[in-house]
Amino acid sequence: MTEVTMEQAAAGVLIEAAREAARNAHVPYSKFAVGAALLLTDGTIVPGTNFENASYGLSLCAETVALASANVAGRLRDVVAVGVVGGAVKAGGEMSGEEAVYPCGRCRQVLNEAAQLGGRDIAVYCASGDGRELRTHRLSELLPHAFGPGDLGIG
Repeated sequence: MTEVTMEQAAAGVLIEAAREAARNAHVPYSKFAVGAALLLTDGTIVPGTNFENASYGLSLCAETVALASANVAGRLRDVVAVGVVGGAVKAGGEMSGEEAVYPCGRCRQVLNEAAQLGGRDIAVYCASGDGRELRTHRLSELLPHAFGPGDLGIG
């Protein structure tokens, strides 16, 4: 029998949900799909996927889409973890890529908003498109000395 920690179990579930979301990515320009999945305090999983636009600056990242969905449900403060997976889209819709995909700087800042509002340092699970690599971090590692609601006296 193999034992896994709750964190390992959460990582696996979130990465699989993110991988499923990435299958629906709208990436006609970059052909690089990204999926994200948030874990909320009650175990709810909120997916998101990247959404490109012909006017590139209007494109949306998967993490931002997931956070906006959580916010619509009034759950922004409840985020405890996020899983992110991405890679170039191959024939059949599968992803390639041997390196773990990380949230961009903008997404790290948006994740920080949720983390500070919820009063927690959220776990960030980053996976490669081919599923071989998984990296685990705390958001504070990926965005040290972050500016957020607490700096404005909110939170």
